[in-house]
Amino acid sequence: MIAGIVVGAVLAVLVVLLVALPFLREPSPASDAIDDLDEAALRRLAFAEERDRALAALKELEADHRAGRIADADYRALVG
Repeated sequence: MIAGIVVGAVLAVLVVLLVALPFLREPSPASDAIDDLDEAALRRLAFAEERDRALAALKELEADHRAGRIADADYRALVG
């Protein structure tokens, strides 16, 4: 009976250590790959960021229009 409890406790400690091990390790340093980009890649990245901002603005504009905060005429004028 006692041996079973001891074995169970040892197994429980081992499992807890195994699960906690990734959290106890020092994280590997992040790579700053953006510093290594050439001029063309930086331009593509800038265009992608600009596109993402424009799409987010259009999505917010559409949500405002659906909620009734923007009139139909104003919405059509802003969407183009």
